[in-house]
Amino acid sequence: MLHKAGKGQKLGQVLVKLVFDVEDIPGFCKDAQSKGLNFGSIHEADGYTFANAKDPDGNSIQISSRAFRVGKSSS
Repeated sequence: MLHKAGKGQKLGQVLVKLVFDVEDIPGFCKDAQSKGLNFGSIHEADGYTFANAKDPDGNSIQISSRAFRVGKSSS
């Protein structure tokens, strides 16, 4: 998935965000927290949820239930 750069990112800056498909976002966040990885707030958008975090090296990662949303088109 490609995401629009955040407002704090400068033009030409190279950034990659890995997005992982996860069906149960709240459950995954809770399990990850028990293992030392803290995700931020869970956001809702267009029938799915997602949350962001940084891996131990400071890289941006995201978990998203977008692939599992109900009523998604097959296109």
